[in-house]
Amino acid sequence: MDKNKEKGREEYGEIVSMLLQDGLITPQQVEYVLRIQSKLPNPKPMIHILKELGYITDDALWQSIRKNHVSLRIGSLLVELGIITNDDLQKAFEIQAEEKPKKKIGEILVAHRIVDEKKMVEVLSLQLGFPFVEPEFLDIDIKLFNRIPSKMYESCAFIPIQIQDDAVQVAFIDPTDTDDIKKVKEILKQEVLPCFALKNSIKEATHKLFSRLIDQQTQVSSDSAVGIVNQMVVDSINDNISDIHIEPMPDRLRIRFRRDGVLDLYKELPLEIIPTLTSRIKVMCGADITEKRRHQDARLMFDHAGYKLDLRVSFFATVFGEKVVLRLLNLKRELVKLKDIGMYPRMLQAFNNDALELPSGVILVTGPTGSGKTTTVYSCIDHLNTPQTSIITAEEPVEYVIPGIAQCGIDPKINLTFESTLRAMVRQDPDVIVIGEIRDTYSAEIAVQAALTGHKVITTFHTEDSIGGLVRLMNMNIEAFMISSTVVSVLAQRLLRRVCPKCAEDYKLTIQDLRRLRYTVKDIHGGKFRKGRGCSFCRHTGYKGRIACFELLVLDESVRNAILEKKTSHDIRRTSIESAGLVTLIEDGIVKASYGITTIDEVLHHTPRLLNPRPLIEIKRLLGAT
Repeated sequence: MDKNKEKGREEYGEIVSMLLQDGLITPQQVEYVLRIQSKLPNPKPMIHILKELGYITDDALWQSIRKNHVSLRIGSLLVELGIITNDDLQKAFEIQAEEKPKKKIGEILVAHRIVDEKKMVEVLSLQLGFPFVEPEFLDIDIKLFNRIPSKMYESCAFIPIQIQDDAVQVAFIDPTDTDDIKKVKEILKQEVLPCFALKNSIKEATHKLFSRLIDQQTQVSSDSAVGIVNQMVVDSINDNISDIHIEPMPDRLRIRFRRDGVLDLYKELPLEIIPTLTSRIKVMCGADITEKRRHQDARLMFDHAGYKLDLRVSFFATVFGEKVVLRLLNLKRELVKLKDIGMYPRMLQAFNNDALELPSGVILVTGPTGSGKTTTVYSCIDHLNTPQTSIITAEEPVEYVIPGIAQCGIDPKINLTFESTLRAMVRQDPDVIVIGEIRDTYSAEIAVQAALTGHKVITTFHTEDSIGGLVRLMNMNIEAFMISSTVVSVLAQRLLRRVCPKCAEDYKLTIQDLRRLRYTVKDIHGGKFRKGRGCSFCRHTGYKGRIACFELLVLDESVRNAILEKKTSHDIRRTSIESAGLVTLIEDGIVKASYGITTIDEVLHHTPRLLNPRPLIEIKRLLGAT
């Protein structure tokens, strides 16, 4: 009998086997469902077909599941209910095998966004009948809490709540895990009433209770803080991190790294270390160690094993203490050649011939913070840097040091401001002037005036797209005729995450993808899309590294006339596409996704959708992409 039961589980899954065992469905009905399932082009879970045929009702299904919940595993349950696929579950098992410390399957499914947390709550709490609790807001019995060894709380998999009659109510992140329930029973020597709670809530409650047990006066030594800061910066160097976020929370200190544009948890530390750690960073960067109520900005030079880092440090006063953000600028990183920044042939040729090679005019590089503008500007400088050319820069700070170029780092502390530097630059007989950023009307006027007097000006601007750069200049009270006569090109850009080369798989665009792109199947003909499945190399994100996508506007007579006539941004964009051959950011991203370099999700998430993109084959022709 046991062998038959085991065979049924393997063949049909645990839920169907359970329904058979309870007599709610017959073997003949199961065989009929299997025949239907085998003929469907897109197979459905057996449970769905059983319900559609009227063989089982929702009420009967959940009564059976609740009755037999002890034998169920959350992963199998979610697969059989059609909430996740078997591939999703296998991916979760792979992550579980690689990650240390080992996590629960349910926890991995939520953490890696394989299943929505709300759906998990619904299945475990509402449908399986486990009560849902939030331990962080409950008055937990501290004596009961102490009965379980502290080491067992490290995984935050459960926490005892209170004694009810002769049993103990215990919150679990996975109340279907019989091993955890058995462990708690053995330790408490009492019957357990499992209930469901989110991991973060269990973690919050655990931290609060430990903080009551630990001596609040315990101070972490200064040597420990020094080691933590040094190790944190070294780890960020080795992992190619752009920013470090050190954030005080109500019950702990959280440190996160920004990797490939996305924040990821690095480590969590006890509350006691916050004052020592913050003070250590302030000492290193020369900030005021006594000031804790006001925001501060500083810089820190970090030299380690041949790496020279310039860190911009920001201290921000919050209700829980000072949040510290360190932006890493590697002074020894190599310049990216202009031909390697990610432009397709025709766009690169137009940027080179119709912008960089012109004797004068303003070249604007636009995009939000962290979109790679500085890298592009330095590639332009490197391209123009010849013995016959005089190049001078005003930057805050200098991120790349290039021999043969007069680079000035702005320092307001010694009254070396943008205003005074910009005034002095034009008296240095430069051929090319590089202004780190147009930040106000004054710097915009200087850029335009310098271009009018025969200089080539390269600068950055925070706008959404290339047309936005022109409109923003007009809104800064720069005369339309000045803009049309001095600006030669605007280059907008974004950074998109690359598909991980180790786990990339072919991907067929879904109906939803096409709808979001406003495309038909015919419009993407010839595209070979890919998506990362997730592996240890890419930290199970499916992405590794980043690639830039661009939108180049070279101003021709039609665009200049549209500016002079002060037309709307929509009209200028239309004119640019029709007469100047503008390829939009989303279109350039779609081409990169069609070669499997990035994903459609990244393109849609990071690029503005202002006009419907043209068919893939037409965009490739405009860009010269082969």
